[in-house]
Amino acid sequence: MLRALALLTLLAAPLPALAQGGAPAPAARAAEARRTELDRAFAALKDAPDAAGAALVEGRIRQLWAQAITPSVTLLLRRGVRNLEANQAEDALEDFDAAITLGPEVAEAWHLRAQAQARLGDATAAARDLQEALRLEPRSWSALLTLAGLQQEQGNTAGALRSLDAALAIHPKLPGGAERRRELRRKVEGDAT
Repeated sequence: MLRALALLTLLAAPLPALAQGGAPAPAARAAEARRTELDRAFAALKDAPDAAGAALVEGRIRQLWAQAITPSVTLLLRRGVRNLEANQAEDALEDFDAAITLGPEVAEAWHLRAQAQARLGDATAAARDLQEALRLEPRSWSALLTLAGLQQEQGNTAGALRSLDAALAIHPKLPGGAERRRELRRKVEGDAT
């Protein structure tokens, strides 16, 4: 646990101001600092000594992602998640559509809309949204997990295993990841025989 706290302290260290032939705008400096810290956090996530350390780093990554989202988009995403949890996927879809309209660069909005699409039975639309989420943030292990679940539901166990492996390459200490991988691997090997 002490190593995990040291790891988190390292991640939270202030970054030097960036200058390239003049002072960049404050928003550009903040975005660059966030990208640099995200890169360090993802490296720390991969090297986390245990599940507790990984959970701390995962929390920091989610905070950094959230910092880049406007309050109005955040509000729409939260409302959409509440609607999903209340089994109101159509209402959630409307919220996520609005969030994407306001923040088309927000990978999590695309990921959440994919979940709503999947709940409504539109696997094709869900797959398109997951593709966009992963284009915007290729390190989104949660989008890869959603893709793995969608592939498994569609009977593509080998594809689900590849997507899960990609998620585990990013987040090796993913809760339940190793067990799910063993289960998928058994299914894939069973299908091959």
